[in-house]
Amino acid sequence: MLNKLSRLLDEAGISLTDHQKTLLVAYVDMLHKWNKAYNLTSVRDPAEMVVRHILDSIVVAPYLQGPRFIDVGTGPGLPGIPLAIVLPDAHFTLLDSLGKRVRFLRQVQHELRLENITPVQSRVEAYPSEPPFDGVISRAFASLNDMVSWCHHLPGEKGRFYALKGQLPEDEIASLPDEFSVESVEKLRVPQLEGERHLVIIKSNKV
Repeated sequence: MLNKLSRLLDEAGISLTDHQKTLLVAYVDMLHKWNKAYNLTSVRDPAEMVVRHILDSIVVAPYLQGPRFIDVGTGPGLPGIPLAIVLPDAHFTLLDSLGKRVRFLRQVQHELRLENITPVQSRVEAYPSEPPFDGVISRAFASLNDMVSWCHHLPGEKGRFYALKGQLPEDEIASLPDEFSVESVEKLRVPQLEGERHLVIIKSNKV
């Protein structure tokens, strides 16, 4: 598994320490083990998890600005845990409403000794935004409109929304509320992943 991850990282042009690679593989091992009882992801094969969960998460890292992020609807910690491993100087709040997922996140935090994540069980609309976040990250929302509507209170004045999407969601971009606009759309390259991947970065137009 470590060899496969190393090859994929080389293909993607991502440089990580041996310790970071070891943590990512350990996370996949935990996800695979817990998935049998907790049904945390539809991906069953650990080798496929490396592509669809690990690589698909960490290719976003170069675009993130700031030290404080919240991963909304994180599920089993995606993309938050892989990002926390590759960005040790940033902090990630991992928000999910389901107790079984948050229990898994806390176990990952304990076993991998990740000091830069905070798992939280809460609905997003009930979660306080103080202090505000530099970035709101998610691959869980059905639409960009849903994301900015549910999470509008979370980013700070210069904060951004980072939405991980498949095909370029042109209809969703066109239907964003007037108080939000797309700052950039980044086409992501994930080795061995079929289909398109995009990162949509959204900012608030409020001054």
